Order: sequence, then structure tokens, then C-alpha cells
Amino acid sequence: MSKNLRDLALNASKNAHSPYSKVNVGSALQTEDGTIYYGCNIENSSFGGTVCAERVAIWKAVSEGHKKIKKIYVYTHAGWPPCGMCLQVMTEFATPDLEITLGDKSGKEMTKTLKEFLPEAFTPAHMK
Repeated sequence: MSKNLRDLALNASKNAHSPYSKVNVGSALQTEDGTIYYGCNIENSSFGGTVCAERVAIWKAVSEGHKKIKKIYVYTHAGWPPCGMCLQVMTEFATPDLEITLGDKSGKEMTKTLKEFLPEAFTPAHMK
């Protein structure tokens, strides 16, 4: 499954709108029931309007009724990790053991859990 998610994330990165950073990011995720969604980063001249690839994929999944993410793949040429905002959004729709795989243009991959990236996350449980 990782190769399929990698291919989808890499292809999604080709659709990125990144005229300011010049960095194309693609992400693909698998929901709890096996459905797959993908997205790319979309920048805006008003930087606050920019949305990362991970959040685009998550919003697509949630808008289709899928609220549990099982794994997510993030592709950049350099293998960058998700930003803090994306990690925070992941905590809303995944468990701490969510597999996050980073991939780069050379094919190198690294997989860590959401908890490893964001050990003291503010989660929906805090709101109860």
C-alpha cells in the first residue's frame, strides 16, 4: 500500500500551486475503511490562505464522510515533514499511532507515528 500512496502523493505534487515557495508537496491518505484521498499544496498571495497538501487530502476525506485516517504519505523533493498545523489537524481525525510516511525524490522513506511527531498533542479528548 505504501507504494500506491507514494505514487498518488508524487502525482498529486505535480498539481501543486506553489508560485511563492516553489516547493511542490503531495499527500495521499488511506481511511479506516481503505478509501484513498490525495491532495497538493495550494499557495495564495495572502499567505494565510495557503493550504498544505496534507490538509487538502484530509478535507477531501472528511467532506466525503470519512473521519478516521489510518495512514498518510507526504511527498516532497527533500522529504519534508508535515508542519505543526497539519499535525494538529491529523490529531482530530486519527489516533496517536497514525502512520506518517515521508518520501523524497530519491525514493528514501521514513515512517513515524503521529505521537512521535507531536508527542503532547492537544486532542479532542481535551475538550470533553
